[in-house]
Amino acid sequence: MKRLVSLVSLLVVFSFVLAACGPAATEAPVVPTAAVAEPTAAVVEPTAAPTEPPAPVATLKIWADDTRTPILLEFAEEFRAKYNVEVVVEDLGRVQDIRTPMITAAPAGEGPDLFIGVHDWLGALVDSGLVAPIDLGAKAEEFLPLALQAFTYTDGKLYGVPYATENLGFFYNTELVATPPTTWAEVLDISRALKAEGKIEYAFGMAGGGYENLPVLTANGGYIFGLDDNGAWNPDDVGLDSAGMIAGVKWLADAAKEGLIPVTADYETAHQLFETGKAPFLMAGPWALDRIRASGVPYAVTKFPDDGAPFLGVQGFMVNAFSENILLAQSFLTEYVATQEFMQKIYDTGLRPSAFKAVAATMTDKDLVAMGEAGVNAIPMPNIPEMGSVWSAWNNGIALAVSGEQTPEESMTDAANQVRALIKGALAGMVNLPGSYQDQVGCGAQWDPACEATAMKAGDDGKYTLTVQLKAGDYEFKVALDGAWTVNYGSDGAQDGPNYKFTMPADGSVTFTYNPETKLVEIVIQ
Repeated sequence: MKRLVSLVSLLVVFSFVLAACGPAATEAPVVPTAAVAEPTAAVVEPTAAPTEPPAPVATLKIWADDTRTPILLEFAEEFRAKYNVEVVVEDLGRVQDIRTPMITAAPAGEGPDLFIGVHDWLGALVDSGLVAPIDLGAKAEEFLPLALQAFTYTDGKLYGVPYATENLGFFYNTELVATPPTTWAEVLDISRALKAEGKIEYAFGMAGGGYENLPVLTANGGYIFGLDDNGAWNPDDVGLDSAGMIAGVKWLADAAKEGLIPVTADYETAHQLFETGKAPFLMAGPWALDRIRASGVPYAVTKFPDDGAPFLGVQGFMVNAFSENILLAQSFLTEYVATQEFMQKIYDTGLRPSAFKAVAATMTDKDLVAMGEAGVNAIPMPNIPEMGSVWSAWNNGIALAVSGEQTPEESMTDAANQVRALIKGALAGMVNLPGSYQDQVGCGAQWDPACEATAMKAGDDGKYTLTVQLKAGDYEFKVALDGAWTVNYGSDGAQDGPNYKFTMPADGSVTFTYNPETKLVEIVIQ
């Protein structure tokens, strides 16, 4: 349920309206300097009703998450006293819950004027004409350059005012490791010694695929996309099969073969190993701090060995291009959001490093400070639409190499070629059901939106169907179009919606029917 909060905010650009509509100014009365005699008659209280405050000159609507909404509320009295603009803040819950309604509501004129989002949404938002560029002017100097870079699109324009950053940090157990390693070779040497003493089971667990292991891959020279002459992401330069990427994947595969990391990637397993002292190292982000602290494991955070670079994610405020109050929204950003007071409030409650220089320089949370240092060379997540074609192929390539099913050269070459084909539109029109069942029906891995074995077939009625044989168990899936995750629908029929879930009570067949009009799937178990 949305929570509506009415505030009063600023609008310097509208002040002339009030001046033009008000009465002509008159000279102030001269106050006598002589002493004034005390009145002898009783003072008559005025009987006229107090003057009503003027009606707002404009209304500004903001979509925020449940963390930022209370911060906006704290400034309500100040805004109410200073400005005559009504601001309505709608709490949509989580940041990730804002993207889908923004995409659907904005073109219909039902969206907000301002909204909170993540920089890697820009590919879909800019190309769809949903966000307006922002000019911070001299205020730009007050933000971390990497944070501004993340919100800058391929056209060279800025589309967001950043307030927080996030990236992986390198955690190590301070009881098992006195001095953190500076090279990835040293990571394995330390782990070999600890394992020989019976103190640990693994060096670390892989919490996932490319994202979670990027510091290993970049330390070896791996990259996802190259840059063009203007420094923008170049989707024609796919680096998944570059020498550096293959070398990084080989490092992971060799470590798994030696028994120093688990063969399979699993977020919970990786954390459990570290939090119970069974692994001395962990690559994790600020979102994991609460659980790591609660575990009681002695730890510290440092930068990555061999200057490995993690991905950088940046959250910020964006302007709806369909808004009738674009100038007002931009004034709100420069005069209110881009201030140390507001940025300090966000840092104090958000458990993320600040994107504002003055706040970042005075952060008191030692873990967030350390993560900021680990992200000095972080790579902003590519914000181009083609990144949606990368994830499954990249993750599957790593998984196939680490499990030993393919060599790193084979798996990453296949992954890169799949991404190139997707970018060129080779799978345009495909309707797929990627999910946790795919490895049972001929796919090389789970959650692969490009797997031909789970591509649905179009019927004469315009609907798409897929029938597969599955073992008894619980499963999840989503709908994905064109062989990538760029366009996907969940169980609510919404872009990026929740996974569908179903249970096979026994071995048997299941038929899925997708309706492209409702974006929903019917599941029939035989």
